[in-house]
Amino acid sequence: MDENETRRKLADFVMRTEFFSMGEECKKYEEAFAKKQERKFAVFVNSGSSANLILVQALLNLGKLKRGDKVGVSAITWSTNVMPLLQLGLVPVAIDCEKESLNVSSSKLEPYLKEIRGLFLTNALGFCHDIKEIRSLCEEREIVFLEDNCESLGSKAYGRLLGNFGLASTFSFFLGHHLSTLEGGMVCTDDEELYHMLLKVRAHGWGRNLPKEKLEALHKEHGTDPFYALYSFFDLGYNVRPTEINGFLGNLQIQYWDEVVASREKNFKFFNKKKKENNDLLALSVDHMDTVSAFAMPIICKDKTTFESYKNKFTENGVEIRPIVSGDITSQPFYKKYINSHGDCPNARFVHQNGFYFGNTSELNEGELGILYSLI
Repeated sequence: MDENETRRKLADFVMRTEFFSMGEECKKYEEAFAKKQERKFAVFVNSGSSANLILVQALLNLGKLKRGDKVGVSAITWSTNVMPLLQLGLVPVAIDCEKESLNVSSSKLEPYLKEIRGLFLTNALGFCHDIKEIRSLCEEREIVFLEDNCESLGSKAYGRLLGNFGLASTFSFFLGHHLSTLEGGMVCTDDEELYHMLLKVRAHGWGRNLPKEKLEALHKEHGTDPFYALYSFFDLGYNVRPTEINGFLGNLQIQYWDEVVASREKNFKFFNKKKKENNDLLALSVDHMDTVSAFAMPIICKDKTTFESYKNKFTENGVEIRPIVSGDITSQPFYKKYINSHGDCPNARFVHQNGFYFGNTSELNEGELGILYSLI
């Protein structure tokens, strides 16, 4: 947002700043983001994919999940929601979506409640299904409930921001997302123990980014010699730290949060009204949502012939379109390679074969909106 002014301010920041490794700008952005997201804690990392990775590792470190546990994942999701589970010895179980929301519902989840230990739900494209009921089911069964909210910043359902229903949630600040730090991601939670573990996992497994009293307690527990304190490693971790440039951009861009959400919701309503009148396309169900901060506008056609027709119409008019996220994740080559039981996700397969989306940004002008509207 406001790209020219952002470039000017960034250039000035680079010229006057001596310290570019993770520091005060990153901390400031974490605090601002947590407040805006209405969460107690936020941990900034170098990408949304890294956010997923450190969250899963932190839960393993704490024993909330164990290697070999089955973890439910949305069939319509991104590859790096599933990959950390595989890489860290967990077993992904794909759960089908509902066509009218593109998301997992409580009824789709129920058959898996006895076998899964965790649920990593993707709030796809700014939408959700009955996430309040999903939360209740997970609480009853003591299932660790996580949300990938990378595509749904600012969306609300049942009076609560998406990303605030589970134990923790992840966000992406890549170029195409609601807020951009070029590359970047965030983990949010209200759980202090998990927050402290995330701080360790983000940077090598050491404790130097912990609050002072927590770090001192760790050194006392392990009898750390003061000389070795800075290079003491307490649990499994990585190096996925952001830079002060990412933090600075985040602090500039977060001021546009409300504007971005309002614009994306306005665009969604504009397009969705036309979609409802078009019998070629499946309607979306969003009556349960308070705010739809749509990442993109999905077009789900009634059959393959209609899909090809609309796909050609959009591309011939110079509109960039994409598959619906990763499509049916169980059809992806890596999934077939590493997961023996692929499961059956007919709705996700239908969306994969008959759907695409076009971008929804805050900066679409009237001419662009008119062209897109005419194609629906």
